[in-house]
Amino acid sequence: MIIRKLADVEKTGVEMEGVKGITKQLVLGSKEGVPNFSIRVFTLEPGGHSPHHTHEVEHLNIILSGEGALMDKDGRANPLVAGDFAFVAPHDVHQFRNTSQTEDFVFVCAVPKEYE
Repeated sequence: MIIRKLADVEKTGVEMEGVKGITKQLVLGSKEGVPNFSIRVFTLEPGGHSPHHTHEVEHLNIILSGEGALMDKDGRANPLVAGDFAFVAPHDVHQFRNTSQTEDFVFVCAVPKEYE
């Protein structure tokens, strides 16, 4: 059994093309011996966003706080708030955006551990 407090997990900057104002916390993953999924928490500062991208694996997202949007391949915004769940299937083109000007947008992103 592993129990970890989010406040105790190091935040690292996300540096890649198309990223603005994101930090990542790898809460549970292969280092802890988790067999299937890695649990990551992303924090997008006001105005922050991920790249408009796609990848080979699914991921499940749970919104912890703030307000944001999950953009689809056509650039349509799907609003997200605390308590919402969002599933992104393999090869779905998507982008996460913080739509608030004052609050962080924080969400859990669970992916197969190979993609951590």
